[in-house]
Amino acid sequence: MTTAFDPIDLGGLRLANRIAMAPMTRSRAHGPGLSPTAATAVYYAQRASAGLIVTEGIQPSAVGQGYPDTPGLHSDGQVAAWRAVTEAVHAAGGRIFAQLMHTGRIGHPSLLPGGLTPVGPSAVAARGQVYTADGPRQFVVPEPLDEDGIRQTVADHVSAARNAIAAGFDGVEVHGANGYLLHQFLAPNANTRTDAWGGDPESRARFAAEVVTAVAAAVGAHRTGLRLSPGNTLGDIDEPDPAPTYLALLRALEPVGPAYLHIMETGERNLTLELRKRFGGVLILNARTVGRPSGPQELALVEDGTADLVSYGTLFLANPDLPRRLRAGGPFNTPDRATYYGGGERGYTDYPALGA
Repeated sequence: MTTAFDPIDLGGLRLANRIAMAPMTRSRAHGPGLSPTAATAVYYAQRASAGLIVTEGIQPSAVGQGYPDTPGLHSDGQVAAWRAVTEAVHAAGGRIFAQLMHTGRIGHPSLLPGGLTPVGPSAVAARGQVYTADGPRQFVVPEPLDEDGIRQTVADHVSAARNAIAAGFDGVEVHGANGYLLHQFLAPNANTRTDAWGGDPESRARFAAEVVTAVAAAVGAHRTGLRLSPGNTLGDIDEPDPAPTYLALLRALEPVGPAYLHIMETGERNLTLELRKRFGGVLILNARTVGRPSGPQELALVEDGTADLVSYGTLFLANPDLPRRLRAGGPFNTPDRATYYGGGERGYTDYPALGA
């Protein structure tokens, strides 16, 4: 029987186990030009026993930023700073993919340089607020991407993917989940277009498919993953019937063959199983749990074949040696919510390993 502690091949890359660290925004890009710091290298290297680390969301362009102090991969300085992170992870024996996250309409002009405005598929503002340096602010109506804007945004993802490889990452994960730009194109309430990028499921899936296809062509399909969260309501997303759109997206990606699909599960397991059946690559599952965080129970999802890898978020945040703790059944450090976003090393690099 395959277990979560067995190695696995991911596009020719050997992973030591099937336990992944899920991407988590930490808002600690305090280096020059929104770049990671020495503490970032420590943070990820501490967690190198994961079979695969997926970084926090990294904006592929300046306009793709949605929160304070999130890092980019669109300048030479950012590439150099990330190289120190990947070197630290590799020295500790780990594997690390960069998650490319364009937040689209989730953001605020005060977070962006040069008078930029958040963009989206349509001129539809998300309900709610975003945290800024001036406190919570209402989301604004985004600037709808025209055809040139769409092409530029695809090109920005390609450039950032190439920068990721230059920085030493083992690959990239395109963020198509959690209410951000690609998810906005997929969702009928955020995408009200009537052109080739909106309307029916195939057209709403087109933008995400084009981004993944272009990234895979630039850095290799074996280095390209995609994260999805069908039915997720984050970012004021409403997908009453997500299956047709996500199945259309997988059909469009069949000729591409991305290395993996990373599902953040928020709905019923049936759609996850259907997507697994239709996808030819590795499936990473950030499983839906009710009334509790993910824990040792989710290891069984590898054993029963539901997923090839299982990913953990806050449990990995608080437990740098999580695979060891999962094998032992605990104990587990408790994550400190007050230090999730922003700040320094407290709640970031100071969680103890077993025996420390």
